[in-house]
Amino acid sequence: MFSSDQISKATNHFDPKCFLDEDRARYFTLYKGIIQGRPYVIKRYIVQLYVEEKMGYNDIVLSSRVSDVISGKLDYRVLNSLGTVGNLDTPLLPWNARLKIAKEVATAITYLHTAFSRIIIHRDIKAENVFLDKNGTAKLTDLSNALTLPEGKSWILEEIVVGTIGYIDPDYSMTGFVTEYSDVFSFGILMLVLLMGRPPISDGNLDDDRRFIGYVRDLHERGEPVELGGDSNDMKPDQMKMFLELALRCCEKKKEDRPKMILVAKELKLIEKGSFDSEIPENGSSQQLIADSNDISSPRVTSTPGAISVLT
Repeated sequence: MFSSDQISKATNHFDPKCFLDEDRARYFTLYKGIIQGRPYVIKRYIVQLYVEEKMGYNDIVLSSRVSDVISGKLDYRVLNSLGTVGNLDTPLLPWNARLKIAKEVATAITYLHTAFSRIIIHRDIKAENVFLDKNGTAKLTDLSNALTLPEGKSWILEEIVVGTIGYIDPDYSMTGFVTEYSDVFSFGILMLVLLMGRPPISDGNLDDDRRFIGYVRDLHERGEPVELGGDSNDMKPDQMKMFLELALRCCEKKKEDRPKMILVAKELKLIEKGSFDSEIPENGSSQQLIADSNDISSPRVTSTPGAISVLT
C-alpha cells in the first residue's frame, strides 16, 4: 500500500503532463507515476455522487482480493491506444499478439469465475480495460462494476444495468439477471474487436452494437468473408476462422447457448497451439486449466501491483 503523499508526489500532484486516459463516463482518470523506482498506472476516482464512491471502493476491495495472482508491471499502454479497436493512425497488433491477448484475458476471467467460493462477475469487459505490461502480457483491469454472486447462486437480479454499450449482454440488459455468461458475451465482443480491428460502435451511433454482432453473424452464416483487421501477410485463415466461430458462440443471444469461460480459455489455448482435435473438458477449474497448459501463465486480473486506485 502507498500513502496519499507518495501517490501525489508520483503524479506531481496529478499534473496534466502525467495524464494517460479517462473513463468515457468520467468517473475516473488515469495517471502515470513512478513509486520506489517502478512505473504505476494510478486511477483517480472523481467522487461527486454516491455511485462513483461505491465504484471506487468496489474496485479497491475486489482488486485486493485477487492481487496475489499478478506479476510484472504496467507499461502505461491501454489496448485501445495501440490501435486494436480501429485507430487508423496506429498499426494493428500482429495476429499472434492479438490471439495471445485473448487467451490471457480469458484465463483471467476464468479465475474470477472459478477461484473463489463466490463467483466474481466483471461486468465491464472491453478493450479499454485490458492493459499490456512491458512484455506484452495482457492484464484485465477495473473491477469498479464487478459484483460477487451470493454463495451457491449462479445469478443475481440487478435493477440498474451497468457496462459499456456495445459490450453489454443483451439478456442481462433486458432482464437484469447477471450471470457468468454476461461476461462470456462481453468477452465474445472483445474477441471480435481483436479479430476485426474495429470497435463495436462507431461515431457515437448507439444502434451499432446490435448491428455489429448481427452483421458478423449474418456474413458467417451465409458463408461470406468477414472483414479481418491486420496485414494480409499476417493472416492465419484456419486460426482466424476458429477464433471467429468461438467468438460467435460466446455472443449467442441466449445465455444457455454460450460456453463457460474455462472452456473458452481452453479452446483459445488449443487454437494458439494448433491442437484443434484435442478434447476440451466440459467442466473443470481455473487451477486445472492452468496446470493443464504450460503456456498459460498465472491469471492477470485487476490493477495491482502496476496500478493503484485512489478516491479523491
